Amino acid sequence: MRVTKRTNIAMRVLMYCAANEGHLVTKADIAHRCNASENHLAQVIHQLAQLKYLYTQRGRNGGLSLARPPAEIAIGDVFRAIEGPVPIAECFADADDSCPLVDSCRLRGALTAAAESFYGHLDGITLADLVCDNAALMDLLSDASCNKAPALRVIEAA
Repeated sequence: MRVTKRTNIAMRVLMYCAANEGHLVTKADIAHRCNASENHLAQVIHQLAQLKYLYTQRGRNGGLSLARPPAEIAIGDVFRAIEGPVPIAECFADADDSCPLVDSCRLRGALTAAAESFYGHLDGITLADLVCDNAALMDLLSDASCNKAPALRVIEAA
């Protein structure tokens, strides 16, 4: 099974938002940090907002953020929603199925079981599992100006 570019970008967007939880981020920020084009991002962000994974705010001070806590976002659900019912093989496509083996082939059942196992495994993983306690990812994705406390000035007594 191969993950589409759209799903890959959707996961980058969700991880970026989780790494910067608590404030709005911009499409430009995500494009820069996640190496994705703003055109692809716009489409994916729109879809994630429709699916209620993202909250978006338009305007001068606009941006986007997670619409729910990372622990409530199951990765399997995200993959199913973004990937949609994409046929794994020709025999899964009702309209374009021209395989002469379809009535006697056991591959379809094996592929169905494999896909169910794939999604089943992802169902047990949340966005929080991917981001929390992942210092290397946080260094790559978090906006230093928003997530780090200002340095305290220490004044020594004379």
